[in-house]
Amino acid sequence: MLYFRLIRESFAFAMQAIVANKVRTFLSLLGITIGIFSVISVLTVFDSIEMKLRKNIEELGSNVLFIQKWPWAMGDANYAWWEYMKRPETRLQEMEEIQKRTHLADAVAYYVGTNRNIKNNGITMENATIIGVSQDYEKVDILNYGQGRYFSYSESQSGTPVAVVGSQIVEELLDNTPDPLGKELLVFGRKVQIIGIFKKEGDDNFGGSKDDWVMVPVNFARNFIDLNSDNIGSSIMVRGKKNVSNEDLRDELTGIMRSVRKIKPAAKDNFAINETSIITQGFDKIFGVIAIVGWIIGGFSLLVGGFGIANIMFVSVKERTPQIGIQKSLGARNAFILQQFLFEAIFLSMLGGFVGLLIIYLGTVAVSQFGGMELVLSAKNIIIGMSVSAIIGLVSGLFPAWRASRLDPVEAMRSNF
Repeated sequence: MLYFRLIRESFAFAMQAIVANKVRTFLSLLGITIGIFSVISVLTVFDSIEMKLRKNIEELGSNVLFIQKWPWAMGDANYAWWEYMKRPETRLQEMEEIQKRTHLADAVAYYVGTNRNIKNNGITMENATIIGVSQDYEKVDILNYGQGRYFSYSESQSGTPVAVVGSQIVEELLDNTPDPLGKELLVFGRKVQIIGIFKKEGDDNFGGSKDDWVMVPVNFARNFIDLNSDNIGSSIMVRGKKNVSNEDLRDELTGIMRSVRKIKPAAKDNFAINETSIITQGFDKIFGVIAIVGWIIGGFSLLVGGFGIANIMFVSVKERTPQIGIQKSLGARNAFILQQFLFEAIFLSMLGGFVGLLIIYLGTVAVSQFGGMELVLSAKNIIIGMSVSAIIGLVSGLFPAWRASRLDPVEAMRSNF
């Protein structure tokens, strides 16, 4: 009961301070509000981006390895691009050799992409993404269909001019018709029949999605794309069997590729085997650095806010010195006075933090509704914001509260304050 009374009185004194000195209190709490806003808004934005990034990366598959010309790297100052540029692209024949020799892979697929104009009834869509894939591509990537199906084995092997297209293709070239299956597009100057539609995805954090894809069998695309070129951006995607580690799969693929390319024992690999963990590790480093910068920027505002809280509490102690003397003469202990002022400081600081969090919440709602990006103020960030506010209030109010608790009751009652 004593603590409830203490909290109630501290709340009442804090509200009196706010009402009696509105401008002073507002300016003092502004630092806490800005500090919490700076820190938590940075954390909220990056948590939301990271959540979507991880979702996009998971769709690539944590157990899928990518054999490519270029190794993935993020922020690597020693990236030897001049060496990688001389490497050959992955070949369709190499994928076929991996399929024959592998014991650890569950699925192997070939992927090649290019950007070309496509047409329908006099309407042209520029720089659509045309993807040529082998039959097992649906086993190494997540393909979400709104309508239709994937290529049959015979369509893939014979290079039948059929396509699975993204929602943007339907919107721009087919006037968003509700039944686009069976319609035809001009791709590479040839009529291609639509057999499937991808579900609408929207832009992902890598700057693209399947919305503008025209996915065709690679045996059709090879009639228009030189698969022996070293500048086509091809990949061999390999999904390991259940319970096969990426390390074991990588070792097997390295041996197969070196054998296929007849690389001498002492020579370096002229290919890269990439996996999604490289991306996640790179983003973890980037987010870590930016979070530190956010804490530094917000820390200065929190420091200013802390001094503001301390200033309010010193003034409050002076204004209530006679009252403190009366309380102590009636038997109030030093600890009671100390706790009373600490509760008041913590409440004021948490009030500033709450306002900062409220502004962030309103901002996330506005951005999610009108900015085209989904932001979420998580419970974790709310707890961090309120906890930091409470700690700032505790530290800022500790010395003024200690001084109040040490006042001599007789001298306090004689005070003019």
